[in-house]
Amino acid sequence: MSSATEAELSALYIMAREAVYIRIILEEIRDTNNPPTPFQTDNSMADGVVNGKIQPKRTKAMDMRFHWLRDRECQEQFRIYWRPGKLNYADYWTKHHPAKHHKNIRNEFLAPMIMLEMLRQEQAGKVRMSATAAAAAAA
Repeated sequence: MSSATEAELSALYIMAREAVYIRIILEEIRDTNNPPTPFQTDNSMADGVVNGKIQPKRTKAMDMRFHWLRDRECQEQFRIYWRPGKLNYADYWTKHHPAKHHKNIRNEFLAPMIMLEMLRQEQAGKVRMSATAAAAAAA
């Protein structure tokens, strides 16, 4: 198993461990079972190890983590799936991409101008309402 796969499995484990608490809180609030929490990885080996498609030869150091992830996947608490790097939004910030890719993906990360304008108008309306209320209180 490569160090990249081990690193990806460790990251999945850390994120899944934190997600367990959030799932418990949501189940307490909603009093229902939640659908599996999705986790996206760009490492196909890590996906294969967790989903049981690949059995690594040496797993001594990784036993607890990947068996724990496998168990949670089987319990349908998590859904771990692979997505290639170009479509993986987390990879956008950590990988080098050509300018064309940045232009194509820009709208996924930037807020449309109309939304920004709506937020500015809403904020301006709140400021005006507070100033009116303060003036009325002073009078």
